[in-house]
Amino acid sequence: MKKVCMSACAAAVVLLAAACGSEPGWQLVWEEEFEGGTLDEAVWSRIPRGKPDWQNTQSADDRCYALRDGMLVLRGIVNDDRTADTAAYLTGGVWTRGKHAFEGGRIEVRARLHGARGAWPAIWLLPFETEKYMWPQGGEIDIMERLNHDSIAYQTVHSHYTYTLGIENDPRHGSTMAIDPDAFNVYGVDLWPDSVVFRINGRRHFAYPRIETDREGQFPFDIPQYLLIDMQLGGQWVGRVDPAELPVEMEVDWVRHYRWQ
Repeated sequence: MKKVCMSACAAAVVLLAAACGSEPGWQLVWEEEFEGGTLDEAVWSRIPRGKPDWQNTQSADDRCYALRDGMLVLRGIVNDDRTADTAAYLTGGVWTRGKHAFEGGRIEVRARLHGARGAWPAIWLLPFETEKYMWPQGGEIDIMERLNHDSIAYQTVHSHYTYTLGIENDPRHGSTMAIDPDAFNVYGVDLWPDSVVFRINGRRHFAYPRIETDREGQFPFDIPQYLLIDMQLGGQWVGRVDPAELPVEMEVDWVRHYRWQ
């Protein structure tokens, strides 16, 4: 699909945007096709190990990363040397933290998620100004999370309002939508000053609006964001990992950023 789309759109950026899934009125302003032999280090970094569930298996191990056939491949593997690294599993993830910001517009990522028990791939956004916004004050936008072998994806926002104050349904802060679990799907979000609108395969799915409220931190999302794409294994939400189902891969075909014209 990618090569057909690119050949049809090679003449101009506007044609590329129109032919590859954006609606009229949206202009492509940035893209990552993962066509080279190495990851663009001016934009991307490997996510380091951290304490949270989503980060406690992240690794720089080369076996967790590949650039293959114009795609970024992120893997979850069994750690076969726990003397060098005590984590039972190792996972690959990349982010644009400190390097590339997304401010407003539409962000889309085309990816295929291979299933495994305990697999938790995610595509998400956090505030670019990391020192200014401590979680959850600056919010979190989960463009896609998928668990195990599920045929649904979760799309959610988190903030001081939803997490600290616990107000998750006024307005509703997340939903799920069906995906083809064996194919590539396009996961997207539109970032507006008054709403966050989620999409899957070009279809509007769910919107989280700014509302009038005397509670603080309800809509912190109208700020520059950085993008995270990561394979994750295990944790309180997804549950235990079955090592017999590893390695597991997350294939990322492209990332695109559009602005409304």
